[in-house]
Amino acid sequence: MLNVPSQSFPAPSSQQRVASGGRSKVPLKQGRSLMDWIRLTKSGKDLTGLKGRLFEVTEEELEKHNKKDDCWICIRGFVYNVSPYMEYHPGGEDELMRAAGSDGTDLFDQVHRWVNYESMLKECLVGKMAVKPAVPKGMLPKSQVTDTRAREGPISPSYDWFQTDSLITIIIYTKQKDMNLDSVIVDYQDDSFRAETIIKDYSYLIHMELFREIHEDFSVRVVANVGKIEIVLKKKEHTSWKCLGHALENHNSFTPRKDTALYYRKCQLISKEDVTHDTKLFCLMLPPSSYLQVPIGQHVYLKLTIAGTEIVKPYTPVSHSLLFKLMEPVLPNDKYIYFLIKIYPAGLFTPELDHLQIGDFVSVSSPEGNFKISQFQELEDLFLLAAGTGFTPMVKILNYALTNIPSLRKVKLMFFNKTEDDIIWRSQLENLAFKDKRCDIEFVLSAPTSEWNGKQGHISPALLSEFLKRSLDKSKVLICICGPTPFTEQGIRLLHDLNFSKDEIHSFTA
Repeated sequence: MLNVPSQSFPAPSSQQRVASGGRSKVPLKQGRSLMDWIRLTKSGKDLTGLKGRLFEVTEEELEKHNKKDDCWICIRGFVYNVSPYMEYHPGGEDELMRAAGSDGTDLFDQVHRWVNYESMLKECLVGKMAVKPAVPKGMLPKSQVTDTRAREGPISPSYDWFQTDSLITIIIYTKQKDMNLDSVIVDYQDDSFRAETIIKDYSYLIHMELFREIHEDFSVRVVANVGKIEIVLKKKEHTSWKCLGHALENHNSFTPRKDTALYYRKCQLISKEDVTHDTKLFCLMLPPSSYLQVPIGQHVYLKLTIAGTEIVKPYTPVSHSLLFKLMEPVLPNDKYIYFLIKIYPAGLFTPELDHLQIGDFVSVSSPEGNFKISQFQELEDLFLLAAGTGFTPMVKILNYALTNIPSLRKVKLMFFNKTEDDIIWRSQLENLAFKDKRCDIEFVLSAPTSEWNGKQGHISPALLSEFLKRSLDKSKVLICICGPTPFTEQGIRLLHDLNFSKDEIHSFTA
């Protein structure tokens, strides 16, 4: 499950998605599914109405096309006629009309920045926006001044490098003291070296074609107390480099993460195993030339090409087990990524994922999310509310909380499912509660058999008021909630009714 801002991606009925105040999915007419849209784009029909011609579109021209049957939208400088897509859009026509006849880039980024619109709408392309005349030197538009101030954030990092006969060491000076290993993402592929450092809500990028070839394996080290990152590369040839290399796109840039494009690397499917009757544990292996650790509570995007169109879905990585780390330090594995994924037989993405063979590849993005480990500081009571595969972000949270929060007195999980067969990792959860007395697990079923002796029903004031009891009157509390949209929205309302503050609640949204 995900934790992006309150907007949402178009799959609210899925348990792999929750939202807090986000938009709802609109029921589509029969024959208006994503697969139907893909078929339409492959049919050869003229979806732009321009008979294959591309135009340079002025702002004045764009503004004229602002009706449902004549709707043009600009995204990142490209203009699309989205009228044919109206009935296929899971967010509904009104959602698209919010950007009708205008630049919809910001709205698009708020709602589903990760969607590959170039692939989805390529047959709707009208053309490019006309370039505006340059502003005379010394004259800065008022709006641009505002944007510049709004973007002020952390001090920009810098980098340096040095070499020995066999090694190249790149040093990034972040000027921050709260850096750790999951703040750094390194990829070396197709002669391109890419090192991204995440600093709060900003991204610092080193992007170069290196002077000479290096081996695929490299090491990353963080000196936390001074905010220094060291990336050590191994030369293939023990010769002196005249320079580090040649700058590629966006090299040495420091930009808000919301303005950076998602970066993918191909990961290999190593294993998949049944967890419940409809949920599987997938293990993907990162390329040997990639370094990536997904922070706790954050998600990545998986990308597959289906019927010639790139389809992207977000998932939260989990540990491969709830129990194996209890006696070890919690350090995310930087080579293997695990996902608990529910397979929807009538869906488009998950059946394709399930049909992959061991050894096949899936593209995996860099992490995103707004959950912060700092929320755990001095935490005494941790309450987790999960429904279905809304359990996925709770896996690493449980492991981390029980091994890394000295102040923790109690962690409680209330896990909502339909039947006993739907409960993910039930025996592991019960063992976890047995081994650590701070941990308490409660299962709630909405459609149990007559043999079920546990709690039943849906999220309610009665269930929550009994469950959410602090260990002390004024103990520091964090409540995490994740599940389908109605579950999450109702849960947040109930938590506020029980006088929990906004700062005490974190909802994972997609």
